[in-house]
Amino acid sequence: MKIVSYKICPFVQRVTTLLEAKEISYDIEYISLSDKPDWFLEVSPHGQVPVLFTDDGSALFESDAIVEYIEEVTEVPMYPSEPVEKAQDRAWSYLASKNYLLQCSMQRSTNANTLSERAKKLSAAFAKIEPCLGDSTFVRGNSIGMVDIAWLPLLHRASIIEIYTGYDLLEDFPRVRAWQKDILETGLAEKSVSDDFEELFTSFYLAESTYLGRISRNENEQKRESGNQCKIRSRSCCPQKPQISIADL
Repeated sequence: MKIVSYKICPFVQRVTTLLEAKEISYDIEYISLSDKPDWFLEVSPHGQVPVLFTDDGSALFESDAIVEYIEEVTEVPMYPSEPVEKAQDRAWSYLASKNYLLQCSMQRSTNANTLSERAKKLSAAFAKIEPCLGDSTFVRGNSIGMVDIAWLPLLHRASIIEIYTGYDLLEDFPRVRAWQKDILETGLAEKSVSDDFEELFTSFYLAESTYLGRISRNENEQKRESGNQCKIRSRSCCPQKPQISIADL
């Protein structure tokens, strides 16, 4: 199999995460969405990634269809066998993927009000799945499944944003936060993206033109100032910067 990808696309990451979880080998080719090659436009009617080329050369587009294909032709099923549970998992997976673009637009917000409005919409998705998460590691027990994989791109990006800016999308969702931790500890987030993913992601979504980017810059400036002060005084003099929450904006 070969995946055609744009390096920071969450829809692609859902597909590559599934392949990594199933331990299926695949090739990957990266393209620029601002300069799409003709051969790509011929196989992708909407001009969007991902595209999957099967072993016999057939081209598949739309991440939902690609995920279903991979599930059908590979071993180690990720969906439960019971029809109702399988339908439920498909529905919860769809809830995740339909919020990918919302998260992208939230991260590109240019001011505090826009960021707050979009973050509230994204938080509504986390609020819906929060009560469905129990004491198990993943949604359906201790083995990762389709729902966990579908939500991984959202949770991975939320983690990077919090690390760089202190902006915490999950502060009101303790079960989602615990779930995020368990999913990220699998290592699938790093395995499913390119080596330069974090650099590319932060340069685009934490650019100076974005509100999150300016938060990140201020965060780094305060850390540098604290570091300079600590050269003169004890490190205990430097207070921790409080986390920035949706309510603060």
